[in-house]
Amino acid sequence: MLPFMGELVGTMILIIFGGGVVAGSVLKKSSSEQGGWIVITFGWGLGLSAAIYAVGQISGAHLNPAVTIGFALIGEFAWTSVVPYIVAQLMGAFIGATLVWLHYYPHWKETHDQGAKLAVFATSPSIKHRPSNFYSEVFGTFILVFGLLAIGANQFTEGLNPLIVGLFIVVIGMSLGGTTGYAINPARDLGPRIAHFLLPIAGKGDSGWKYAWVPVVGPTIGGGLGATIYAALFEGIIYSALWIFIIAFVVTLYICTRYEKRLQGKLEQSHKVVAQVTQN
Repeated sequence: MLPFMGELVGTMILIIFGGGVVAGSVLKKSSSEQGGWIVITFGWGLGLSAAIYAVGQISGAHLNPAVTIGFALIGEFAWTSVVPYIVAQLMGAFIGATLVWLHYYPHWKETHDQGAKLAVFATSPSIKHRPSNFYSEVFGTFILVFGLLAIGANQFTEGLNPLIVGLFIVVIGMSLGGTTGYAINPARDLGPRIAHFLLPIAGKGDSGWKYAWVPVVGPTIGGGLGATIYAALFEGIIYSALWIFIIAFVVTLYICTRYEKRLQGKLEQSHKVVAQVTQN
């Protein structure tokens, strides 16, 4: 199997287990309905372990554009393979989401909550606040890539590493995932979101495109920061990319903050108008 297919199959496996555990927890008349956040975090974490066991020896099991780009930035991965890996990851995520949709086919019609249906495919913030949402995705992915490099620097009993990485994802989900659903992976969010948009899902709503940039841009910046800061702290190498990603983070956060202030201003103004009309 070629590395391209390894990334495609691995990401597909990740989404089958990850999207599947969310579907089982939120879709109506599922035997695992209301499984809860703990079940979901373990489903994603152990699903990642299964994917790494399946394709780790073939492609390295990045399964995440943020990981691929982060590793390339510090010379751990060839830039010539970055685009093929990302394409494979997006394709695998789309296919995995489609298989989950088919598996739970009769449950979509029984579920009237459009937000729950979207949650099977893509992430959404618990509280819509763009600066905080963006920061959450940056920070979560920073921890992910930084942690993966730290884990990789240690020696484990043969075959144990994928399980350690999976449990690491469980910890990230439990600790940091409650704000945005911890996409921490552009392919994991964008591929299934496209599937949600294209598939004839019974009673589906909007695919959340206004928010879709956050789980793509945030993890990409966070992954770059995680890799370059790890290299600076543990290897004593300061890559120029570190400064580029710091600037990208600060500028994007500033733009988000300005947008949020403008949005809040408009909401307050509309509330005042409504109040005046009501009083009259």
